[in-house]
Amino acid sequence: MKLYDSHRAPNPRRVRWVMAEKGIEDVEIVQVDIMVGDHKTPEYRAKVGVPHVPALELDDGTTISESVAICRYLEALYPEPNLFGVDAREQAIIEMWTRRCEFYLANPIMLNVRLTHPALAAIEAHQQPQVADFNRAAAERFMRTLDRHLADHEWIAEDRFTIADIVGAVGLDFARLVKFRPPEELTHLNRWLDACRARPAAKAGI
Repeated sequence: MKLYDSHRAPNPRRVRWVMAEKGIEDVEIVQVDIMVGDHKTPEYRAKVGVPHVPALELDDGTTISESVAICRYLEALYPEPNLFGVDAREQAIIEMWTRRCEFYLANPIMLNVRLTHPALAAIEAHQQPQVADFNRAAAERFMRTLDRHLADHEWIAEDRFTIADIVGAVGLDFARLVKFRPPEELTHLNRWLDACRARPAAKAGI
């Protein structure tokens, strides 16, 4: 298998983090430089279908894109440690929180970074500060929701570290590019984020 990666981008980091948690070392890493448009070449688009990273090329030539889909595929091949749930109930709860973290936290905070950081102007047709501000406010609203949830939960979904934690933590880590930190008063959120960052696999994902 080959993982088409881009070290600067947040979504590929989700996959690298999952691989590190599971000790997966038999996947070839191919770097794609999105800053110079490697992901937009005809060859890449013919393989992946969309100008996005990451993408996982299987040994039979099948290519899977979308980071969570790739992580779910790796979970099926390398089931331990479990990150997606061991039964129907767990799978639904983890999926619910993963979607919440992606839609209401990671996506808006990453849009804020992409639409404000000067170095990322090369990959954005138009950087729009007002759209960036809207997305940052939306992410901060969900941070408060998450802080309340984490007041009596160690991790976001279930009682162990899961893909939901990876999606949330990677989104917040990406915001460090614009020197964003969750507000100090969100003590439960910050406690959880520190715990995520302290995991050895988190460092492998950077």
